[in-house]
Amino acid sequence: MFKFSYIMVAPPKDFGPFADFERALGRLAELGYRGVEFSITHPLGFDVDALERALKATGLALPSLLTGWSYFNEGLSLCSPDPAVRDRAVQRLLGHLDVAARFNALLVVGQMQGFRSDEPDEKAANERIVDCLRRVARAAETKGVILVLEPVNHLQVGFNHTVAQALDLIRRVGSPALRPMVDTLHMNIEEKSLTDPILTAGAALTHVHLCETNGSLLGSGHLDFPAVFRALSDVRYDGFISVKIYQGASWEEGASGAMAFLKAMRLN
Repeated sequence: MFKFSYIMVAPPKDFGPFADFERALGRLAELGYRGVEFSITHPLGFDVDALERALKATGLALPSLLTGWSYFNEGLSLCSPDPAVRDRAVQRLLGHLDVAARFNALLVVGQMQGFRSDEPDEKAANERIVDCLRRVARAAETKGVILVLEPVNHLQVGFNHTVAQALDLIRRVGSPALRPMVDTLHMNIEEKSLTDPILTAGAALTHVHLCETNGSLLGSGHLDFPAVFRALSDVRYDGFISVKIYQGASWEEGASGAMAFLKAMRLN
């Protein structure tokens, strides 16, 4: 049986009083989700102890934390030609490791790789990304945290758009703390198949984002959900599947509609 979490596109600080975020967690639990995923910001915008209490009260896990906020809000890029920017990006990820360790959460790295506007030379960019991730991964190993590299489509990041490219970069970093994940939205744009990348990642696959082809309510696009779930079953994937809906619905409409859609598929 698959276990689902829900991605709150807005970080906790954007909900206003933390009590509002706590109520949102309770609603997710009522709907049948087993976890919640959100962006980690700097400063955090929430009290870590309060989050721990809220998760315990609702029975939700925090399977992963998204790190792209630091690129779009702080300009921190792992591929930047400026070593000071790269160092700040590494330090930001290192700082997130403590929060991730406390909640046994994965740390998702995707958009912090940067864009071609940061570094047009793909070879130079990937050399810098490898060097930076190697530094973070070494620290992650000591803290027992897993980093997952997200292949993101070419409109939203500059490098490593496919699972094959991500696996190659992971091999170059050479750390057991860095593993692959997939996102069905990005696969729909970049891959020739929705299933082959999952099968290629195989047992190494560590996280999944489930997103409709139009980024909206599940079932409103053309994603082949049965094929995706068959492939996940084939590789015996047992991690969290985080539902991502970032347009066309409020978070509650998206979460409610997605759970109804998934239950109708009778995945168990």
